[in-house]
Order: sequence, then structure tokens, then C-alpha cells
Amino acid sequence: MRTITLLVGLMGWIATSQVQAHTVLYTTKLPAKQELKKLMDTYWEDYLQAHPLYASQLGFHKYDDKLGRVDEESLHKRHKRHQQLYKRLLRIKTTALDTNDQINYYVFKRQLHTQLQEFAFKMYLIPITNRNGFHVELARFGQRTRCKSMRCFQHYLARLQQAGRYIDEHIALMKKGVRLNYSIPKAVLSGFEDGIAKLISKQVNKSVFFTPFLTWPNNLSQTQKQQLKQHAVKLIQNVVHPALQRFYTFMKQTYIPHARKTIGASTLPNGKAFYAYRIRRFTTLPLTPKAVHNTGKREVARILKEMHAIIRKVKFKGTFKEFLRFLRTSPRFYAKTPQALLKETSYVLKRMDGQLPKLFKRLPRIPYGIKQIPAYIAPKMTTAYYSPPPGDGSRGGFYYVNTYNLKSRPIYEIQALSFHEAVPGHHLQLSIQLEQKNQHPLRTYFYFNAFIEGWALYAERLGKEVGFYKDPYSDFGRLTYEMWRACRLVVDTGIHAFGWSRQKAIDYMAQHTALSMHNITMEVDRYIAWPGQAVSYKMGELAIRALRKEAEDTLKERFDIRTFHDEVLKRGSLPLRLLQTFVRKYIRQTKTK
Repeated sequence: MRTITLLVGLMGWIATSQVQAHTVLYTTKLPAKQELKKLMDTYWEDYLQAHPLYASQLGFHKYDDKLGRVDEESLHKRHKRHQQLYKRLLRIKTTALDTNDQINYYVFKRQLHTQLQEFAFKMYLIPITNRNGFHVELARFGQRTRCKSMRCFQHYLARLQQAGRYIDEHIALMKKGVRLNYSIPKAVLSGFEDGIAKLISKQVNKSVFFTPFLTWPNNLSQTQKQQLKQHAVKLIQNVVHPALQRFYTFMKQTYIPHARKTIGASTLPNGKAFYAYRIRRFTTLPLTPKAVHNTGKREVARILKEMHAIIRKVKFKGTFKEFLRFLRTSPRFYAKTPQALLKETSYVLKRMDGQLPKLFKRLPRIPYGIKQIPAYIAPKMTTAYYSPPPGDGSRGGFYYVNTYNLKSRPIYEIQALSFHEAVPGHHLQLSIQLEQKNQHPLRTYFYFNAFIEGWALYAERLGKEVGFYKDPYSDFGRLTYEMWRACRLVVDTGIHAFGWSRQKAIDYMAQHTALSMHNITMEVDRYIAWPGQAVSYKMGELAIRALRKEAEDTLKERFDIRTFHDEVLKRGSLPLRLLQTFVRKYIRQTKTK
């Protein structure tokens, strides 16, 4: 009952949506548990239908022959359905729910509220970032698709047939966005169109969209294979490539020349309210931009002291600025080939695999692999990213490493980066979430940035507890990654709330981190294009570290790091206040045993 009471209190932390439904769909009275499940099931089905590429990626195949509708009429209809679901959700008596369903209620309410708010702020008019977008999703899906049946090939061809409509609907949204001043800032769009051009291959059989037709199952005849290839070539030549060419022309001649000249989110229509909401969304906490900014400055000062201690340890004769220049320019810190970088990364992670039982009682069964970031997005992409496994168990997770411009990928960062993206970071946490039994798909596949990114940043430091970072330069790499996330708090809020210029943000990052200038520029441009997301890492990590300290200080000799980590991860991704509730309950129960 104490847990239920605490959870009921948590429900009040989410504000009611600013947008009201036109009608109410509450036509039958079901028991609270059944009503909640019905609403969650309805939303989940609607989500899969609206995002069929994502549905296929997860292993849900009902919409394998579809690409989503993103015309304004469809988007407004979907928004109205979400409003109606939200009204019905608010009518549920949460006291009639058990603990797990109260978690479901709280998580679902926050997810649904986020959808309503994003629509209210017209973010659907900006369907790209400076480095990603619907065209990249299409290309990635083509690369990932491996068909084992005629039906799969037919579904893929049906999607190619719809690509023109799908791309044109996005272009129409972006045209309206430019007219209404909803666009990615022009300052971060240089070269964006080059990524589109790389997807328009002169040789169709080398196109990323032709990838599924390079490997075949044994159950198809040569005639069937030939027919499928011919159909694919025609669709790529006559539908996909022309649509991408239209997108390229639109970006080059219309969007980029007329994109927003300012960079801060506060300069968007209703921009100050939008950015304040984004801070609350991505941190899951009732924080202001000013509070986040000040937290960042305090963390920068703390980490800087630890960095200076390492500089003294290696007996470097020079200033902090000169030490950073040394790290950025000395050949000893950089791999000579992509293969060398990947091998070093693989070795580090294999060593960490053997240490995981010291930190966790429960480990995921799902494996992970390592791949290079595709060339068509690598120049604009960050240092690395993680791609979770699908829900059907057909493949593992993948840690994607950027081997473009090797002079910007220092070896001393490999340990921190790999622990963040793979284990004990994203792969471990998201795989445990995926393996939860008897959870609703919304709990299995959705996540909160502050939780998953906070955990991954916390995981970087765990390497130090199991024997890594012995080399002082690698330990400095760990600190520069922590400093990087602390600087994000200052820079993201500086840009979007306090009028910082792009150059001021770049200079601040360069003064405080050992990141290469290429990475710094890419990162700052990412913060400009994706307001608020970057603050989730450090705020989430600080919350998890604070809970660990609270557990250690309270439990003393009863504290078990493995039990604590399992407690943090076992319910999947949660808003931070809800995580605090359960960890503190675990502390009380352990103390009284």
C-alpha cells in the first residue's frame, strides 16, 4: 500500500495536456485494469500503423508492406485520437490499479502527453535533424532487410512503390515549416544534401535500396529471382531515385537557402515555452533551463580539477590548452586504419564482458556486434551509436563505430565510448528491458532519454571499478567524456535559452574537453538541431549516482553493488522520479532485513 500511495502521488507530476479533445470516446465503463490495457493497446496499434518501418524493425510484421502516412490530414487525425485517449486515461481511478499497472499508467501518461505537446508545438513540421531524417531511415531499412520468403520481397517492393509518396509528404511538411519559421537552422545544414546524393546510385545494383536482392533464400527459383530483381530495378530507377532527387533539389534550392537564420529554439514561434518544455521532457524532472545551466557549470568546475590532477600525474609541462592540443595532434593516440580502430574497440569490450558478473546478478541473453557507421551518413554522424535488437530475436544489438576521419577518433576515448554504447551501457540496459516478461510493449520498446542516457554515462565510470582506465590517458578520456556531457548542460541551454552563438558554444567545448575539433563541431550542430536532448545524459547520470550514494550511505556494509544495479534496471526505462521511488523503497526494505 505504501508503494501504491507513493505512485499515486507521482501521477500528479505530469501536467494536463494544453490541447483538449473535441469529443470524448468514453462509451463503456470497464474495470480500471482493463480500461488501461485497452487504451495502451489502442495507442500501441496506432503507433505501429503510423510507424511501420519501426514496427518491422521490432519484429511486428502486420504493416510490412506499408510506409507511414505523414500528410497533414493524417497527422491531425492521429493527434485527435491521442487527445481522446488522453481524456479517457485521466478518468481511470489509479487507486484501483496494482503496482505494476500504476507504473504502466504513469509511463503511458507521460508518453502520451509528450506526443500531444510535440504536436502542439508543431514539431511535425521539422521531420529531420541536421544529420538524420526519413530518407536515412528508408536507406537503413533497405540495408537491414534480409528476406527469407517471396512474401518478404513482395512487401519490400510494395514499400519501394510508396517511397515517392512518402518522400513528397515530408517535403510538403517542410515547405510549410519554412513558411512558418519552423526549420532546422541554416547554420548547421551545410552539406546535408550530400547525404541525399549518396543515396542516388548510378548503378542500381549498388544502391542501398537494392541490398535485399543481393542474397536469396533457397526456396526461390531462378525465374522468380530474376523477376524480383527486374521489378526492384524499375522501382528504384523510376520511383525511389526520382523522389530522392526531388528531395535533394528541394533542400538545395529551397529549404537550406530559406532556413531559419537564428539557432536558438527560443526564436521559434512560442520558442521559450517550447524549450522549457523540452528540458522537462528530456530530464523527466521539473527543471528550468537556468537550473540546468548552473548544474553544468558546477560539474565543469569539479571535473576540471580531476583533469588537472591527471596532467600533473603524466608530468606534462605546459598549460591545459597545450595538453589538449597535444592530445588532438599526437599520432600516438590515433588508429591508422578503420580495422585497427574496430579491433581495439572489440578487444576492450571482450575484456569488459568478463567483468560484468562483478557488477550485475542478471545479464541479458541477447548478444551484440560491432559495425562501421555507413559511409553515406558518417561525415555528419557522431562518434558512435547503438542500434537495439528487434523483439523477435532475429539479430543482436549493434554498436556502430564511426571510422570516418580517423584523426578525429582518439584511442584514449575508446573505453569510455564503448562502455557507454555497448556494455555495461546501452546494450546491457536495453536488452534487459527487452527481456522483461509479461510487460506491455510500451514498457518494452519505449524509453526515457534521462534514464537510458543517464545509465550509459553512469556505465562509463563503472569501468574504473573493474580495472579499466589504468592508463592515465584513457582515464583522461573518461573524464573528457564526462566533461563533454557536463558542457552539454551549459552549451545546450546557452544556445537555446541564453542567446549563445554557434562559435561561442564551439569555443566553450574546445576549452574544456579533449574532443577533436571535428567532433566538437558535429556535436554543437547536433545540439542546435535537437534542442534539449543533450541535457538528458548528465542529469540522468547525476540522479543515478545520487541514488547510489544514498544507498551506500544508508546501507553501509549491507550495500551490494550487484543488487543495486539490478534494482535500477529491472523495471526497464522509467522517469527519474519514479526510479527514485523504487530505489528508496529497496533501501528501506534492505535496511530493515
